[in-house]
Amino acid sequence: MIFREAKLEDIDQIQVVRNSVKENTLSDPGLVTNKDCEEFMFERGKGWVCEIDNQIVGFAIADLKENNIWALFLDPAFEKKGIGRKLHQIMMDWYFSQTDEKVWLGTAFNTRAEQFYRQAGWTEAGTNGSKEIKFEMTKEDWSRINTP
Repeated sequence: MIFREAKLEDIDQIQVVRNSVKENTLSDPGLVTNKDCEEFMFERGKGWVCEIDNQIVGFAIADLKENNIWALFLDPAFEKKGIGRKLHQIMMDWYFSQTDEKVWLGTAFNTRAEQFYRQAGWTEAGTNGSKEIKFEMTKEDWSRINTP
C-alpha cells in the first residue's frame, strides 16, 4: 500500500473509486466532474490516494475554502483493511496544520461511514440538508484524540 498526495493524472481512477461505492452514491455520476476534482485537490485544498499495484483503491480530499471534508471513499473490495483510517489521519493532520478552523462533513444516515466518523471522534452537529448527518471536528478535539 502506498499513501501519497493525489496528482492530476489520478483523477480518472479517483472517479472510478467514487462511482464504485455502495453507500453515499451519487444520484448522477456526472454531478462530480473531473474539473471539480481538480479544483478541490489543487485550488481549494488537497487530496491523497492509496495505491495498490498501481491502482488507486481509496482517496480523501479536504477543502480549506469551506472547511469541509469533500471526500473520503474506498473501493468496496478494499474496505476493512485500515485504508480509510490512514487516509483520514493523513488528511486531518494536514488540514489542522493549515488552519485552526473546525472542519465539517456530511454523510448519509445509517451507513458504515456514519459509524466510521463517530468512532473517529467526530461530533454530530445536526443535519446537512435532509439526507445527511453533519459532523464537526475541532483542532482541539483532533489533538486530544491523537495524543498517544
